[in-house]
Amino acid sequence: MDKILDVVGPYNFHQALKRLKIDPLSAIDLEKETILIPIWVKGYPIVVDLQQIGTLEKPRFHVKTKNEIPVAHDDVIQQLSHLFHWNIPLKEVADFFQNNELGPLFQRFRGTPFVCDFQMYGCLMKVIIHQQLNMTFAYTLSERFVKTFGFEQDGAWFYPTPETVSKLEVSQLRDLQFSQRKAEYVIDTSKLLVEGDLNLDDVVQMSDEEVIKTLVKIRGIGPWTAECFLMFGLGRMDLFPIQDIGIQNGMKKYYNWETKPTHETMLEKSAKWEPYRTYASLYLWESIEVN
Repeated sequence: MDKILDVVGPYNFHQALKRLKIDPLSAIDLEKETILIPIWVKGYPIVVDLQQIGTLEKPRFHVKTKNEIPVAHDDVIQQLSHLFHWNIPLKEVADFFQNNELGPLFQRFRGTPFVCDFQMYGCLMKVIIHQQLNMTFAYTLSERFVKTFGFEQDGAWFYPTPETVSKLEVSQLRDLQFSQRKAEYVIDTSKLLVEGDLNLDDVVQMSDEEVIKTLVKIRGIGPWTAECFLMFGLGRMDLFPIQDIGIQNGMKKYYNWETKPTHETMLEKSAKWEPYRTYASLYLWESIEVN
């Protein structure tokens, strides 16, 4: 596979890569603006080499794979378009916030796309692993998880499959410094997927409210985890997880408040940002996490 793809600008791929590089599992060259993308397409693990060869205003991408792939190229492009929000007109998002109180923030990060996690099951595992941890240790833990039980292909790391994780013993995750409960959550959720009690293909078709209602029934998954999965796993556009400490700190900094906002204040403010609250979340994260 070797294709050149034009995308509607503005599209700030470099800023997106800076955020993605926070994850130690990422294979990114910021100078060359390249990233290796491990995705599952039609049941096949495929690594895509993606490079930005255009500009912020006229983005163009070189999309290639190391070897010929056993799936239609259009299926790969469609999945990449979803993951990188190539199908989302970012100018419309920026215009929406132009006269909004977040206008300066959207001007600062103009064209920065929201990028989904590359593997849906991997995203579910990551948000469970990351809950109630500081960012540094959260990524350390998910990296250990992937490099111990997942696999590497063409220079990119894939999360282990639900079948693999469902067969693990709690002690194997405890050896990686998982807490007892978190190890149980990861294994038990994987068992639900293997046994058919949870189907991610069905979840994709649900509304945001239905997804949250379905996921919070699972032991170890609360509202924050469900909302983050909606954002990073499914790419939904209107999520604003008020329990997220990063968003709380982002608002505190942006509004120059002395203390972090209450949930009530966050809900009141974010009501004005519908239907693009996911992008409001992203840019608030950017303001405190990415230089």
